[in-house]
Amino acid sequence: MSRRAWLPAAIFLVTVAQLLLGVFGPELEQFEGKAFGWRLATFAPGMLVAPIAWWLVNRNTDKQPPYGAFALVMGPFFFDVTGNTLNLYDSVWWFDDAAHVITWFLLCAGVGLLVAPAVDRGWVLVALVTGLGAMMAIGYEVAEWYTFIRHGTNDDKSSYEDTLGDEALGLVGALAAGLFVTRARTR
Repeated sequence: MSRRAWLPAAIFLVTVAQLLLGVFGPELEQFEGKAFGWRLATFAPGMLVAPIAWWLVNRNTDKQPPYGAFALVMGPFFFDVTGNTLNLYDSVWWFDDAAHVITWFLLCAGVGLLVAPAVDRGWVLVALVTGLGAMMAIGYEVAEWYTFIRHGTNDDKSSYEDTLGDEALGLVGALAAGLFVTRARTR
C-alpha cells in the first residue's frame, strides 16, 4: 500500500469507529435521533464508492490512485459523524449551516478532481461539479426528509425552510468546489 493511502484509510477507519460507537456504544445524548444505524449502513459503503469505481475503471493501468481525491470524497462523512460525536450540531448554532457548505465543498472537490481529466474546458468543469453537487445535495435532503422528518414532529414551516437553506448552502459549497478544481487544474 502506498504511503499516500494512509489519509483516506485513516478517515475511513475513524469515521466507521465513531459510527460503531454511536450504534453499539453507550447511549449518549448526541447520538439520540440521529439515525446512526442508518448512517453506518450508508456512510461506510458510501465512503468506498470513489475508490472502488476508480479501481474498476483503472485496474489494468499503471495510474497511481488519486488518494487526495479519495480523502476529499470521504471527508464529508467524517465531518458529519465527528460533528455529531462532539455534539456540535446541537451545541453550536451555526454548525449545521457551516457543515453544509464545508461537506459539499469537500465532496464536490474530490469528485471534481476525479472527473477533471475527462473535461477540456474550465467552465464545463465548474458547471459539471456544481450540477453534480446540486443533484447530490437534493438527494441528501430527500433522504434526510425520509429518515427524520416525514413521520416526525418537524411538520412545521421551519423544516421546509431548513431543507431549502441546506440545499442552497450545498450549492454554494459545490460551486466553490467547481471553481477550486478548475483553478487547481490550471496550476
